[in-house]
Amino acid sequence: MQKKKQFAVLGLGRFGVSAAMTLEKMGYEVLAADMDTNLVSSLAENLSQVVSFDMRDARAMDQAGIGSFDTVIIATKNLEASLMAAMLCKERHVPEIVVNAFDDRHAEMARRLGATKIIFSDRDMARRTVMHLVSPNAVDYIDLAGSIKIVNVTTPPRLVGKNLVEADLRRHYNLVVVAIRHAGQMIVTPSPDYRFAAGDNLFIIGKESSFVEFERDF
Repeated sequence: MQKKKQFAVLGLGRFGVSAAMTLEKMGYEVLAADMDTNLVSSLAENLSQVVSFDMRDARAMDQAGIGSFDTVIIATKNLEASLMAAMLCKERHVPEIVVNAFDDRHAEMARRLGATKIIFSDRDMARRTVMHLVSPNAVDYIDLAGSIKIVNVTTPPRLVGKNLVEADLRRHYNLVVVAIRHAGQMIVTPSPDYRFAAGDNLFIIGKESSFVEFERDF
């Protein structure tokens, strides 16, 4: 039986607490930590393993056993602590070091010091909020590279009953439907004669500018 991944979450702001609680609910072993002892005490009833230590201190990181974790999520808002924690995790050969960065400068420094993955929780949440405001059909989206996205949209009424050939989103908008969720079932690379049904979720890939045109027309 494969051993479940072990996670450590360093920094217990809103994002860190949410990440730790979500991982625990999914059945993973999670060590949650913050430098604020009062904050840690207040979370003792919500998280099974929550401790206080200075993530800038190599000895404290060793005592917490950080080197034994598969993934460390560094979510502190303290820039110095975030960068030091990334460097110390790299020195301890942590396989996956995820840093929640507040700006591009923070992200670049974290990468140089050992981060294997950068996330921007505040920026991503703002983008999702804006996407829902300007595109009511959008359910969610994924950034791939640059301006390329995969957007999950509910089928616009004007497309219901049309097949992929008739809709011809590639020619009109340079968008490609890569999957459709129909009646709870996922259809990957749907056939050209598939006809859109009300309630379908479409997974469409393309440039952000193409989605703007698509949303404007539908």
